[in-house]
Amino acid sequence: MKKLSLFITSIVISGLIFQACQKDENEAIATTKVPQQVIDKIANMGFNPDGIEAVEEGYRIERDIIITHDILEHTPSDHRVPFMEQYRTTNLVSSNGNRVITIYAPVGGRKGYSAGMIAGLDLAIARYNDQNLTISFQRVTNSGGADIVMTRLNKGDERRGILGSAGFPTASGDPYNEIKMSGILESTYGLSTGGIATIIAHEMGHCVGLRHTDYFDRSISCGGGTSNEGDGGVGAIHIPNTPTGASLSAQSYMLSCTDGGDRPFNNDDKTALDFLY
Repeated sequence: MKKLSLFITSIVISGLIFQACQKDENEAIATTKVPQQVIDKIANMGFNPDGIEAVEEGYRIERDIIITHDILEHTPSDHRVPFMEQYRTTNLVSSNGNRVITIYAPVGGRKGYSAGMIAGLDLAIARYNDQNLTISFQRVTNSGGADIVMTRLNKGDERRGILGSAGFPTASGDPYNEIKMSGILESTYGLSTGGIATIIAHEMGHCVGLRHTDYFDRSISCGGGTSNEGDGGVGAIHIPNTPTGASLSAQSYMLSCTDGGDRPFNNDDKTALDFLY
């Protein structure tokens, strides 16, 4: 069976595993050697430091999650939480009862997205808006003032199977302001609009405070050995009324890995979103 691993988050196509959360646009930055003290701190925070990469915003770990310089500097270390199903970060988006989060994505050209990718973004937005939350999303045609800008990965990252990445809400209650996405999900991997929407919605979930459903054991959706992302200083707080123990069969859109298929929000995803917003 083919697999894709998302935000993060990886995809397996033709027997290869691709992570659905990204590397920085600047290839030179990503190949920079990470200082040992940074590796040690990220390990003490609970994250698996294997494969850590330096990116412009800070560091990318688990091939899906952006740990900013600010988070690394100001969060205490060694946080652990029990096995649960749906999780959120400590910081959430301040909605004030009705907040519209705007998203900009460039269309066409070398750094823009195809019509199929934009259709996937629009479907991801519609999935959130259909839940009648206290936050909603709107795609805008100008990057100025946009809350989230979707920027394209560099070609090197796209070729090696990186799909996208995002970070978590700020302490001031704003969503993470950037999603980096591969522009070849349709053209190279042949994903449907629904499959593309699932990956983009996953990254949007990170931006508003959702952790991976199987953060405590990525092997549930990705295979391989047990890998616990840990609390990481950003929080991994159980969301009430969601079940304990993640499962691949539940097909949460926030699982670490996906097969590249369409994963609309399941009932537990909806419960989590409704509780938070």
